[in-house]
Amino acid sequence: MATQFTLNDILGKAIQKEIGSRLLYIDLSQKMKDQVAKDAFQELAQQEQGHQNLLEQYLRGELKGGKLSRGQIVDYKIAEYIDQPEISPDMKLKDVFLLAANREKVSHEFYLGLASIHPAGEAKRLLEELALQELKHKQKVEFLYSEVAFPQTDGG
Repeated sequence: MATQFTLNDILGKAIQKEIGSRLLYIDLSQKMKDQVAKDAFQELAQQEQGHQNLLEQYLRGELKGGKLSRGQIVDYKIAEYIDQPEISPDMKLKDVFLLAANREKVSHEFYLGLASIHPAGEAKRLLEELALQELKHKQKVEFLYSEVAFPQTDGG
């Protein structure tokens, strides 16, 4: 039997995930020596804060049109999106970027899935926009990964 969650449960978990991502990116930005990586993680942290703020607005009922009932039961496999591997202190930078890219991929899929159960309206658009932003984060982190994992030589 599938676990069922209310929309409040899902939004609460999504908010916690955004907080976790923001804190991860703040921590990573403080550990980076490379200024481009430092700046990228600081920017990602700020964007995750924005996501948290939007989700909290939804939870408080401040969005209009297209919302689900806050107590509505949603059969959504939330555990598939929550469990993430722990970061180890001796991880290589390329592995940190890969972990971050996977985290953004999961966030993208989470928001797309949540948007798919919403009727047309402001809430659905918000979730689709969050999914797009997470995909942009993934693209940025994958670029940083490729720069570290596959550095260019003088020969091109």
